[in-house]
Amino acid sequence: MTKLLDRRLHAFRPDLADELLKGSVDAENFVRGEPARVVVPIAQVRPSPDLALGIDTELLFGETVRVFDRAGGFAWVQADQDGYVGYLPETMLGEPEEPTHRIAVQRTFVYPEPELRKPPTTALSLGSRIVVVGEAETRGTRYCLLSGGGAVIASHCLPIAETMGDDYVAVAEKFIETPYLWGGRSGFGLDCSALVQLALMMVGKAAPRDSDMQAAIGVSISREELCRGDLVFWKGHVGIMENEETLLHANGHTMSVARENFEAAVKRIGWLYQQPTDYRRLEIG
Repeated sequence: MTKLLDRRLHAFRPDLADELLKGSVDAENFVRGEPARVVVPIAQVRPSPDLALGIDTELLFGETVRVFDRAGGFAWVQADQDGYVGYLPETMLGEPEEPTHRIAVQRTFVYPEPELRKPPTTALSLGSRIVVVGEAETRGTRYCLLSGGGAVIASHCLPIAETMGDDYVAVAEKFIETPYLWGGRSGFGLDCSALVQLALMMVGKAAPRDSDMQAAIGVSISREELCRGDLVFWKGHVGIMENEETLLHANGHTMSVARENFEAAVKRIGWLYQQPTDYRRLEIG
């Protein structure tokens, strides 16, 4: 008999399920899933194979998934990064390739060759995983050369084994004024929980995707204890304390990542989300 499982984190349907769920769900067939890699700058993930539906989350260039099914032009996948399950166009996937670097700025351009005067072919978000096969220099500017062709500014790249330090709030601050996007998870647009997840990811810490999942990380503290790096949760929303008085969050009020006086934010948000449900401190470092 199928147990009550979160469809966001467990791949199961009546006809097919992840083989790791044998004994926990009923399904006609169980499969291991085939590895694949995102080969577009941003892959939007939906709860069903329908482009008219709102997105649940996004995957970044170079992130990997397990593919359980391909049908009707869609792939049913589970992300390796955070375990999120959903559907995306199968043309957005390619063969796995071991990344060497990650993009470490909010956004960067990919040029057809190591020349910033050339029109870029695309752009990548912070957190995107790339394979660097060489370097080049043009007029004093260094570039990383990519395995699939193209070049990015070398100073925008970070070796895959390195992090952006241990201050995840400083990473989150890089997203100030980035547009708010429900389900977004990139430097082009993101939601409240994606801001937390991406910032933590770049300092080497894993976090779940959605705010209700993130409400279980760290330890609960009192409102009076709040300081830089603590998380504040409402039902359906999360923000990061930039300091004792300022909240940093992606929000639908400004439709951006913004700084807001914490007490003013609590008062403003209260009419829709009521009072904060919890305050949590993460263990980082």
